[in-house]
Amino acid sequence: MRYREIFAWILVAAATVAAAPAASAATTARHNCPRLSGSWYGDNRARLQQVIDERGSCAGHPGSHPVAAFDWDNTVTKNDVTDATLAWALRHDKIRRPARWKDTSKWLTDAADTALTEACGTDVPAGAPLPTSTNTRCTDEILEIREDAKTMSGAVAFAGDFDHRRTVPQYAWVPQLFAGHTVAELSSYANRARKEALAAPVGATRTLGTHTIPAYVRYYNQQRDLIRTLQKAGFDVYIVSAGSEPVTEVWSRDIGIDARHTIAIRSVLDRHGRITTWNQGCGDVPVSQGEAIPYIDGKRCWINQEIYGVPGKAAWQRQSRPHRPVIAGGDADTDVTFVGDATGAHLVLNRNKSELMCRAYDDADGHWLINPMFIEPLPHRPAPYPCSTTAYNEPDGGKGPVRREDGSVVPDQEDTVFRIP
Repeated sequence: MRYREIFAWILVAAATVAAAPAASAATTARHNCPRLSGSWYGDNRARLQQVIDERGSCAGHPGSHPVAAFDWDNTVTKNDVTDATLAWALRHDKIRRPARWKDTSKWLTDAADTALTEACGTDVPAGAPLPTSTNTRCTDEILEIREDAKTMSGAVAFAGDFDHRRTVPQYAWVPQLFAGHTVAELSSYANRARKEALAAPVGATRTLGTHTIPAYVRYYNQQRDLIRTLQKAGFDVYIVSAGSEPVTEVWSRDIGIDARHTIAIRSVLDRHGRITTWNQGCGDVPVSQGEAIPYIDGKRCWINQEIYGVPGKAAWQRQSRPHRPVIAGGDADTDVTFVGDATGAHLVLNRNKSELMCRAYDDADGHWLINPMFIEPLPHRPAPYPCSTTAYNEPDGGKGPVRREDGSVVPDQEDTVFRIP
């Protein structure tokens, strides 16, 4: 054996011996990483665990804080906590009568203003509580406008120019209905609504006026465990919701997420600390009456601005990989942009929302994970999602095809993940 061959053999042998303890240590560390538990669809738990192991503290990057971000309503909980709070407030006469209903939203139509004025009356002075616990006509109008953006007679409740990928007026309207209250008051309503909703049995409903609404809310145990596991693995976990921020904070703190890590619709307060009909802005959109809430592209903006410190117009754009969440989860079209921005796993709970499900089933990057809802999952959707024609939510409110990054159209997708075996 020549000298150079002997020398090369010695180097290889030495490297192998030196690497063995390191590999053993890495294997031991990996086994000691925080582990997910609970029932998930297919291999979703294993795939999430792989991302946690590879991108969290067990990957050997001490001091790094990768980000995970989740929608709240119907993603971390079953049912909507802001709606539960609104329902509680209506049952307990906590909505104050505005001087004009049109003051509550810049997009409220004359038809909606008239319907609310006639149903809720003017006997109560402006600023005083409306008797919505007994005046079911008023309750009905408020709930119908919140749910369907229409009056009880079917008239359009909101109209005007706004970017439909940055806001939806009836979402922004709920915090605006609490104008005149302090944050502490709204938080107390959310706390009381939370206690009732957690005590109600799964499947329970309640009738308000002619509306039947869910009476219960539950934390998903799997999502609670996922968030706890991520935090143990060194992730910074955030909630990004299109609900009211004080309400969402009441719920998120129970799973170890503080106010700093909870992003939702942020109302501007007056000099006395009372909620107004104005909201904080995002990116290059200043304070407004709801033009830039955490909704579709707005969720990306709020994540970029609040988590990564991206200022101005750039906050609306997809950032480089180090400045995007590793794991993101959602259940509706309102989540599609930020869930798609994730670099490690896009977790989707199937609620049959077309644009989100088109992205998820198309699985362009191989990192989309679809899971049925953990409680009362929806049945199979018999018709394919109309990805190639009308599943995309256009900024002007129209519908169009869902396109991949290269511009190609996503074909219609069958619904195949709708129950946990």
